[in-house]
Amino acid sequence: MSLTEQILSQLPGNPLDGLRKADSLWQAIKEDTLPIPMVVKKSQDPLTTVEWDVVICGGTLGILIGTALANLGWRVALIERGILRGREQEWNISRQELEVFIELNLLSEAELEKAIATQYNPARVSFLGGSEVWVRDVLNIGIDPVFLLGTLKSKFLAAGGKLFENTPFSGAVVHPDGVILEAAGGLKTRLLIDAMGNFSPIVQQVRQGEKPDGVCLVVGSCAKGYPHNETGDLIASFTPIQNQCQYFWEAFPARDGRTTYLFTYLDADNSRPSLEFFFEEYLRLLPEYQSVELSQLQFERVLFGFFPSYRKNPIRMPWNRILPVGDSSGNQSPVSFGGFGAMVRHLKRLTEGIHEALQTDALSQNALALLQPYQPNIAVTWLFQRTMGVGVDQKVDPNQINQLLSGVFQAMEQLGDDVLRPFLQDVVQFPALTKTLIKTLFTKPGIVLQIIPQVGLVMLLDWMVHYINLGAYTALDRLGTALEPFRKKLPPLGRYYCDRFVQAWQYGSGSDYRK
Repeated sequence: MSLTEQILSQLPGNPLDGLRKADSLWQAIKEDTLPIPMVVKKSQDPLTTVEWDVVICGGTLGILIGTALANLGWRVALIERGILRGREQEWNISRQELEVFIELNLLSEAELEKAIATQYNPARVSFLGGSEVWVRDVLNIGIDPVFLLGTLKSKFLAAGGKLFENTPFSGAVVHPDGVILEAAGGLKTRLLIDAMGNFSPIVQQVRQGEKPDGVCLVVGSCAKGYPHNETGDLIASFTPIQNQCQYFWEAFPARDGRTTYLFTYLDADNSRPSLEFFFEEYLRLLPEYQSVELSQLQFERVLFGFFPSYRKNPIRMPWNRILPVGDSSGNQSPVSFGGFGAMVRHLKRLTEGIHEALQTDALSQNALALLQPYQPNIAVTWLFQRTMGVGVDQKVDPNQINQLLSGVFQAMEQLGDDVLRPFLQDVVQFPALTKTLIKTLFTKPGIVLQIIPQVGLVMLLDWMVHYINLGAYTALDRLGTALEPFRKKLPPLGRYYCDRFVQAWQYGSGSDYRK
């Protein structure tokens, strides 16, 4: 019996079975055998009446937008395939990002403080053979999902929202004047929001079996028995490339122990390792990583999953009146895990945009596409993701990735917090990126030149286009600020379109970053 089988079989909830089910899905993606659902259809017949302004599919993160829209007076229904309840594992985020919950009247200051389960400082960035970089107040807040979602659920219902639990999404028909869902007896709505995540059946139908361009495999656990440690790791590596993967680690204190993750970036080639193999690697290396014997640990829970990402993002819906948000939209960085942090970052923008779209009936395919615009500051991170992994048949120096990342982070540390802190929160800005590139090129020219054969010339040229666009969006963001008096005088529909372009420039340049 493997270590994975020994440990997971002792935990409640049968996580070993869950791991193997996730592996079956991962294997189907690698083999291109995943069935393509056909859950959305079109009809030319008008509905004539609708009961809802918005129906949201996927409650775990959909409740954030649902509550914000219900507070604005819209008729909102939310369907969730199970019971809407947060998981036990905290969601990590930075303090300043949480201000949006106050701004949108989702939580009071007292409720926000109560939602914070853990805080720690400082956090480390470390790579084999390089010096350590330490930062404070970056992704150091652990939010209690049980309290957060429970509080939002109560507020959503109090604002007039309707929650349908144990109601999976099974299909929808798009009509000229609305969408009718098969769930809950046929919900009729003006707008359908897809918050079902990476494996949304709606998104799977649109992608038509398209293989992800990149995947992040993640395994981990929360356990008691570690030596006392109030610090965390944002990203750490202490091994060279092995199994054609560079292993990265994350760790931080939790309410009931210490959480540790092992993750890696790779493609979806059929020869890539399974999650179960990766979990075995995690258990093999964990003692060395945390200076502890496995026998000393009391595992509270385990975590595992994989996060696909696509270069062709954000995804474009082929229908009117359907809007993907969060991980469904593909609007997250391919370097991050997406999820809670990505949703919170765009929560204000999406709430304002959906509110205006409903007010002006801007619910066509083209109008809604402006709510999920191209963002060059996310597009440029594709090169970063590629430099953190290697191809199945690539021959590279086993320490190449560690040397590159160590050099880049040392350069950012020397350039100061204005460069380092946004990057660690998945916000890439043109001035900071340019300074980092120049400094790294002059201080570590050999390492930079190794990138070209690793990522390929085509990828590098493609990246240059997004890099130039990032500079252009930075300039356009300043123009958007200057246009504010003019925008206020526009008619509602014209303002909707103008506001969306201005927000695309703001978020696409990383100018939305809160210090």
